[in-house]
Amino acid sequence: MPGLRRDRLLTLLLLGALLSADLYFHLWPQVQRQLRSREHPPVCPCAASRASFPPGDSAAASSDPGKGAHNFSQAGPKAEPEGGGRGFSDSKLQALFAHPLYNVPEEPSLLGPEDLLVASQEALRYYRRKVARWNRRHKIYREQMNLTSSEPPLQLRLEASWVQFHLGINSRGLYSPSSRVVSDLLHDMRHFPTISADYSQDEKALLGACDCTQIVKPSGVHLKLVLRFSDFGKAMFKPMRQQRDEETPADFFYFIDFQRHNAEIAAFHLDRILDFRRVPPTVGRLVNVTKEILEVTKNEILQSVFFVSPASNVCFFAKCPYMCKTEYAVCGNPHLLEGSLSAFLPSLNLAPRLSVPNPWIRSYTLAGKEEWELNPRYCDTVKQIYPYNGSRRLLNIIDMAIFDFLIGNMDRHHYEMFTKFGDDGFLIHLDNARGFGRHSHDELSILAPLSQCCMIKRKTLLHLQLLAQADYRLSDVMRESLLDDQLAPILTEPHLLALDRRLQTILKTVEQCVEAHGEQNVIADSPAEQSA
Repeated sequence: MPGLRRDRLLTLLLLGALLSADLYFHLWPQVQRQLRSREHPPVCPCAASRASFPPGDSAAASSDPGKGAHNFSQAGPKAEPEGGGRGFSDSKLQALFAHPLYNVPEEPSLLGPEDLLVASQEALRYYRRKVARWNRRHKIYREQMNLTSSEPPLQLRLEASWVQFHLGINSRGLYSPSSRVVSDLLHDMRHFPTISADYSQDEKALLGACDCTQIVKPSGVHLKLVLRFSDFGKAMFKPMRQQRDEETPADFFYFIDFQRHNAEIAAFHLDRILDFRRVPPTVGRLVNVTKEILEVTKNEILQSVFFVSPASNVCFFAKCPYMCKTEYAVCGNPHLLEGSLSAFLPSLNLAPRLSVPNPWIRSYTLAGKEEWELNPRYCDTVKQIYPYNGSRRLLNIIDMAIFDFLIGNMDRHHYEMFTKFGDDGFLIHLDNARGFGRHSHDELSILAPLSQCCMIKRKTLLHLQLLAQADYRLSDVMRESLLDDQLAPILTEPHLLALDRRLQTILKTVEQCVEAHGEQNVIADSPAEQSA
């Protein structure tokens, strides 16, 4: 009998403990939520959004930045009111892209065939031929190497993100602001397995012909590879060469600086935030150099430069007669290596590009100087030369100079553009890996096109003014945007804060130009901007 009573007591204690736990973990939180909801009734996010833009304020995006005192760091598009009016869970980046300035309808609103870079049917026929040729060569290679495992031939998928990216390039930019294709492309480049690896075309041009009198920078310092993925898309891989917190030494010339993978990634995000859309989509990835490069490459030269370091890390370097040194190698840890992957643009056979020397090119010698560095009125000469005398090319170069100043890139010796879009076509901002080298120094000479010509697009100025406001601060939206990358953090905090400092320098330069020449002579409108 005493044993039975003891069992009943234990059962009652267990049931009591379960009831207490249920009350504490389930019922009590519900009671707390009910009490909180009565004290703070929910607010409709749509109403909050409507409150952010009262009637009559929709024109804020096109407000005149030159009226009153020309304080360009405070003028410009109106920010939304303080206190959570954005309705985006305190995301400054989402609020920025929802701002009316980023949603101005472009004229014409519909794109015609002449506005698209490539014709879809022609492009698909070309890519099918490329896939068929790759399958034939791959089959021959496997037979020569006596590889017996059966692999199904590659198929071109029309819905592949890289195909849709190519088909979506138009006269306004490399991609549309609202397009989901870029997000899909970044995801695919980050996750898809590689099926081949090879040197880039310029690396191949150096093989066996490395002439120190013609090549300023040693090949091993700017090693890059072309990786092809399982969906047949291609990307340029630039491996990690420098730690995030390392600054370029002050005594380094810009043409011998390292190419930084994180600079390529950050440049893409900044370009998208500025609404230029002229940098190809770029993403960070941890690459297994053994499985994803060595084991898939058919290039015997590339295979021959792999070795295992004394620390048991797998390394490789660029093959060049005067640069076959292991100290210029890049190494995994032991196999994984950080790098940037930049999406390839359509083939030159489909979309020819023009490579044009930058009028503000620097001297790639140890002591020389170019005319623009000596003549403060150099822009007057440029304005008399075709195509800068009758198109918006000069304004596009000033956009590029503003972009380069923000990232600290002094190595913009050429620019490229698609020939189909003519003289007014946008400039493609390629090769940004020499940016973000020194956060402690602002190279004012990069702004020479702006300071000497005293011209800027109104659209560009309005975006810069918006990014100078606290609700959309450039460093904050960049920090948030870069968190999406697999290799985050991409930039150190000093580099992010340098963006705010440089932005103020740009706005101050515009302010000085307006004071000297008048707003109507400095701020340029386009037909689309006037209608907006």
